[in-house]
Amino acid sequence: MSADSQPGSAALIERRGIEIVPESERTARPRDLFWPWFAANVSVFGMSYGSFLLGFGISLWQATVVAIVGIVVSFALCGLIAIAGKRGSAPTMVLSRAAFGVQGQKIPGIVSWLTSIGWETSLTITAVLATTTVLHALGWVGADGDVAVHLIATVLVAALIVGASVLGYHTIMKLQSVLTWLTGAFTILFLILTVNSIDWAKAFAHPDGTLAQTIGALVMVMTGFGLGWINIAADWSRYQKRTASDTQIVAWNTIGGSVAPIVLVFFGLLLAGSDDKLSAAVAADPIGALATLLPTWALFPFLIVAILTLVSGAVLGIYSSGLTLLSLGIRIPRPAAAAVDGVILTIGTIVVVFFAQDFLGPFQSFLITLGVPMAAWAGILIADILRRKKDYHDEALFDARGRYGAWDGVSIGTLVVASVIGWGFVINNFAEAAPWNNWQGYFLGLIGGKDGEWAYANLGVFFALVLGFVVTWFARAGRIRRQEQA
Repeated sequence: MSADSQPGSAALIERRGIEIVPESERTARPRDLFWPWFAANVSVFGMSYGSFLLGFGISLWQATVVAIVGIVVSFALCGLIAIAGKRGSAPTMVLSRAAFGVQGQKIPGIVSWLTSIGWETSLTITAVLATTTVLHALGWVGADGDVAVHLIATVLVAALIVGASVLGYHTIMKLQSVLTWLTGAFTILFLILTVNSIDWAKAFAHPDGTLAQTIGALVMVMTGFGLGWINIAADWSRYQKRTASDTQIVAWNTIGGSVAPIVLVFFGLLLAGSDDKLSAAVAADPIGALATLLPTWALFPFLIVAILTLVSGAVLGIYSSGLTLLSLGIRIPRPAAAAVDGVILTIGTIVVVFFAQDFLGPFQSFLITLGVPMAAWAGILIADILRRKKDYHDEALFDARGRYGAWDGVSIGTLVVASVIGWGFVINNFAEAAPWNNWQGYFLGLIGGKDGEWAYANLGVFFALVLGFVVTWFARAGRIRRQEQA
């Protein structure tokens, strides 16, 4: 267990680490899951995906269908993972030990931690860039920004994120419910103020793309939304009663995560489809570019709301990455784990803000690369969850000699093989922006090569997800049955 095993979750600072939540504290209801997922995904950053999707060369109606399907399906997968949280009352990466073994879980755990750190840093970077752009529009900084402004914005945003995550689960849940109403209202105001910027005829004039381009856009949406959160989904359901309905757990996760992004992405499609310059500007500074559409009086409120929505998402990530760090065997208090991740987040933000020339390229490249093993892991764990009929055995999740064992060779082998195959069918779309990632795509010769039509569809993410699920569903059925009979 974590060194931080004191209960104390009712105090201002939650001190519970990765241990099982006692029955007396499992008081959450399925509908409570709506608040963290809605608040984390109501960010105007979602509108930026309108530019990202049209960049695949598809039409507005194709992009709309892709957005709806990709967002709903990916958050439904999060909901399936969340079922484990209410069955085991522990963080996602601890529950994953049932599938990978108590020690074997550290392999996907490391990937999960890197994924969470990446998301946190990406959201912080977006908030810092937006701050500088809006302050420039207000005339408070020069055209090239200001080093001091960048540094101050980085420190303040990081402090907000780390501060909330250190306080813990109960504070975050209350914070997210407040932010839902606040940010939701201001987001609606943004839509009203910018609707006149839409050129309806031009937006709907984009020609249809090919099937390969459409699937590539779908993969981008799924990795950018639900699959980007899937490794932490059970962290927010572990305070649920074990008698809670599985269907309601899945439904409230899906509704909370999907409602706002569907609306925001569609509106972003209309804006990006109406203005080629805006669409291009989004690649360098997503939220800052959208701020240029607003009247001056609305810029400062927009900045505050944009930062709060990004902070809301990053708080979920850093809280969970701290739990993941503990699950890897790092024996420090949970608040200290959040602080460690906060330092890494701040350093990463400074490096990108001051030295990176392009935001979109590395961001998308990062999503696809880590999206492959995370998709494989998700497929494995979802099949494991659906195969189980009983709650997890509490002690065995922390004992390598227990029923779940130390290492599960089938799951670990499936993760490795599915990832290797998946990486072979994805390609670095941004070779110049992220040259460190040009090693992928070694199996693309089977479907037309790196210059072929399917090269940029990133089928590897789907292959990894499906392969992980199918192999686990059949190969581990007997082992899961024996575990539950022990």
